[in-house]
Amino acid sequence: MPPISHFSETMLEVTCNDRLGKKVRVKCNPDDTVGDLKKLIAAQTGTRYDKIVLKKWYTVFKDHIRLSDYEIHDGMNLELYYQ
Repeated sequence: MPPISHFSETMLEVTCNDRLGKKVRVKCNPDDTVGDLKKLIAAQTGTRYDKIVLKKWYTVFKDHIRLSDYEIHDGMNLELYYQ
């Protein structure tokens, strides 16, 4: 019997820049939610995840939607804001 793989797709590396000098690179899965990504960013920056807002142009990403649904792909840059 072949081993069961939990990662059917490759991992993504997303870069988040707050334009105040902080740039964070995070590895995540396409099936992760935006909320999961915020928790990974919070772990690296020391900021509470519920204070993080992720945007691309004028689109504010909602916590419960998967990264693949927003078509976030490997190497993508997101804007990091704090509320």
